[in-house]
Amino acid sequence: MEAKEIGIIGLGRMGLGIGRRLVRKGWKVLGYDRSSEARDKAEEGGIEVFEEVDFLCGEFSDRRLIWIMVPAPVVDEAISSLKPNLLEGDIVIDGGNSYYKDSVRRFNELSSVGVRFLDVGVSGGVWGEERGYCLMIGGEEKTFREIEDLFRDLSYGGDGYGYMGKPGSGHFVKMVHNGIEYGMMQAIAEGFELMKESGFGLDLKEVARVFTKGSVVSSWLMDLTYRSFEDFGDLEGVEPFVADSGEGRWTVQAAVELGVPLWVIADSLFNRFRSRQSDSFRDKLLAALRYEFGRHEVKRKDG
Repeated sequence: MEAKEIGIIGLGRMGLGIGRRLVRKGWKVLGYDRSSEARDKAEEGGIEVFEEVDFLCGEFSDRRLIWIMVPAPVVDEAISSLKPNLLEGDIVIDGGNSYYKDSVRRFNELSSVGVRFLDVGVSGGVWGEERGYCLMIGGEEKTFREIEDLFRDLSYGGDGYGYMGKPGSGHFVKMVHNGIEYGMMQAIAEGFELMKESGFGLDLKEVARVFTKGSVVSSWLMDLTYRSFEDFGDLEGVEPFVADSGEGRWTVQAAVELGVPLWVIADSLFNRFRSRQSDSFRDKLLAALRYEFGRHEVKRKDG
């Protein structure tokens, strides 16, 4: 690479963390976000912020290297805002959780005007700023090699990154990564629920602590399980509503398209859907059916 300068579009939790880590690694980081509050936080972190994308693009001394870190539904909008300022040879990176087929399309669209595009799956969450990120990179290998120092500086241990292959592969691998994460989280949650209901009066925080110490199931997710009990106690104040940001759905969809059975990941996705049902019609019908065939008791709402 030549000049170590980069623009970041989207200065939320992840974009801000990436920018601040790069500043500490000696990069000149230019940033843009619609939110003035986000821009203020970024400026405090050593990022040079701009109120307009046009102004940011005009600050590069060499070819433009732009990292987009926005939610998947607004990536196309972000690219559209950049296009009038992009020249042949510039590089655009999508580091968000985009659908891999959209990344293939974006690669083709930008290639048609001479702009290079990489799709980069990013794992590490808000802890990545300090620990370093896990980076899964798709696109043309020549482009990846040209800016490999960027990924080295961002990555966990300086080698927590890898070139996955052709356009779309970075986001495909990240999609599957998140599907695996769904399954692992579901297994942890089910196991701890079983221990909670065991009748032994187990201290689940202590169980989680022990599991982090040399156990076969020790992992960062187990570390975070222990931290969850530290932060939320017995979890009684936590609503049992589990959101999903799309990657689990896309993983199951890809499994259907490719004919690959994914029982655990699919089940964990459907359990997230189930967590949002506060008044399940399905369960009402099941209770009524049990009454009809066996006169099993039906619990009725008061009134």
